[in-house]
Amino acid sequence: MGGVTGAFIWGFAAASSLLLGGLVSIKWTIHRRVLGLVMAFGAGVLLSAVAYDLVEEAAGIADGGVWVGIGLALGAITFFAGDALIDRMGGANRKSAKGTDQTQSPLAIVLGIVLDGIPESIVIGLTLLSGLGVDAAVVIAVFLSNVPEAVAATTGLRESGWKPRNAIYLWLLVMFASGASSALGFAIFGNFGGNAVAFVDAFAAGAILTMLADTMMPEAYEFAGPQVGLVTTLGFGLAFAISALS
Repeated sequence: MGGVTGAFIWGFAAASSLLLGGLVSIKWTIHRRVLGLVMAFGAGVLLSAVAYDLVEEAAGIADGGVWVGIGLALGAITFFAGDALIDRMGGANRKSAKGTDQTQSPLAIVLGIVLDGIPESIVIGLTLLSGLGVDAAVVIAVFLSNVPEAVAATTGLRESGWKPRNAIYLWLLVMFASGASSALGFAIFGNFGGNAVAFVDAFAAGAILTMLADTMMPEAYEFAGPQVGLVTTLGFGLAFAISALS
């Protein structure tokens, strides 16, 4: 399943775990310690994807390491700047399970979660450019890492007064945005050379790493304590095994 349509479907499918995590959070109350451990596992999965499916691949197809370094730096800076802007708009606690106050803007929350998912989705589209099919390891990594994000965000939104159906609509919107981002990644970069693709891979890696350090990992430790180190390593190891076998 390739082409623009295939890229959209794969991006949409990888993001569908957002809806799954949201539904789990709506139906059951998740203890924050459990949530912290799940977030740690998701962080480990994404760290593996960054190391072995983004940076390593970018270094392999680029003419030297300059494009990789530039991509990493710009990805980190772009995410940091966009995240700071969305925080000021009222979306600061969009991924927190501690709840949001009444000043939180629903639009800012939506924009922030889309910002978080776009780099991952674009990379899914890029993996189809080889003509060998989608990189299963990347799709699985994104799918698994989305679950704790959705659980945390939905828990926080519910505690701040959001109705369950509105949270579901939010995740459906993000799923369509993720599919569109994946399709755009395939369409735009299909005719570009290796340096351009390497730059985008590295850009996504920088953005994802910044998101992990800024949000998922600190909150995972706050909720679950030192054990998150073991669970993060477990997620990393399992994702690496999937990458090695794919």
